[in-house]
Amino acid sequence: MQSTGMLGIAPLLSVPLVVNSASIQPALLPRKLWLNYLENLAEPVLNALAKNQLKEKMPVEVKEPALVSDRAKYTHLEAFGRLLAGIAPWLQAEQLSKSEKQLQDKYFKLTLKSIENATNPAAKDYMNWGDEGGQPLVDASFFAYGLIRCPKLWSSLDAQTKKNVITCLLKTRKIKPPEINWLLFPAMIEAFFITINEPFDIIRIDHAVKKHQEWYKGDGMFGDGAEFHWDYYNSFVIHPYLYDILKIVSVKENVFEPIQKEFLAHHLRYAQILERLIADDGSYPPIGRSITYRTGAFHHLANMAVNHQLPTQLNPAQVRSALTAVIEKTTKAKDMFDEKGWLRIGLYGHQPSLAESYISTGSLYLCSAILLPLGLPESDPFWSGADEDWTAKKIWNGVDVPADHNS
Repeated sequence: MQSTGMLGIAPLLSVPLVVNSASIQPALLPRKLWLNYLENLAEPVLNALAKNQLKEKMPVEVKEPALVSDRAKYTHLEAFGRLLAGIAPWLQAEQLSKSEKQLQDKYFKLTLKSIENATNPAAKDYMNWGDEGGQPLVDASFFAYGLIRCPKLWSSLDAQTKKNVITCLLKTRKIKPPEINWLLFPAMIEAFFITINEPFDIIRIDHAVKKHQEWYKGDGMFGDGAEFHWDYYNSFVIHPYLYDILKIVSVKENVFEPIQKEFLAHHLRYAQILERLIADDGSYPPIGRSITYRTGAFHHLANMAVNHQLPTQLNPAQVRSALTAVIEKTTKAKDMFDEKGWLRIGLYGHQPSLAESYISTGSLYLCSAILLPLGLPESDPFWSGADEDWTAKKIWNGVDVPADHNS
């Protein structure tokens, strides 16, 4: 492939790509703002990967130059897997406007070609699915999560690519995860195998779920392993992974149903906490590891919204308004993207000192997880409801709201 035009989709972009996020205008309607954010994230990754040029074109930014060669082994699968996990519900969405459907068609076709190149051993962009290091387990699971969230992708792949995908995911079985949130990564891959009627390893799911039962700390919060860490990993990984793994496996093995109900109460409580962490200006506490995943800090709240599982205390339009404020706040920072549209390390703009040693350009695309509610049609109450202040904004405007309690 020499150009995207060979896919027959180049003219379908309904608005120009916003390369500098500072040009995203808060006056845009919320859904348009979210779609502009999606385009900013998806365009460079999927366009390059569909052309078999991701490894050639994507920069590998790290905190320290000495780490480039190591993180280059993993960063491309990080970018693709994490982006896909975030935009998949939108790729699956129906009842879209004509212009949005054109945009969806474009990215759907790019994604199919990207999957083909990422999993084809003969392609230049064939990725590290477990040939080196442990990191591929993480991002293979995000990739599998994306396929779970968009079944139409799987059904649209040709037979050889499906075979390649399964082969790639099976490679990760030789990676032994540490006894922390990483246990959920093999569990998600096995959950994907359940959805496509492939043989699966129930032990990997059972072990991950039961360890998280042990690690529950109360008030909606799990430990990351036996210890509690004050960061956003409960949202980055733990709650959304547990929610969807249990939703899938409970249908197959009813022994998991009581655990699913038990954990749902925890999911609801943590969704309340996340909504309250959003300040009245859309900022949120810069606490803990991986803060450069930016808007990915609200993965769980977005996942509960797209699954119509928000707690009764949270009106869907209230959550939309809160998440929109987060997107506005984050994307108005200068230098979030480089001159070619790739994400740069930081929380509010370019702040490489905020990164850990495992962070590279590809890691940052977990920020797409906030976009999950784009999988809901415009007619859904999440989008159709009138703007409504979120909890922090109500409180700091003097509104008398009920006290917060762990219910």
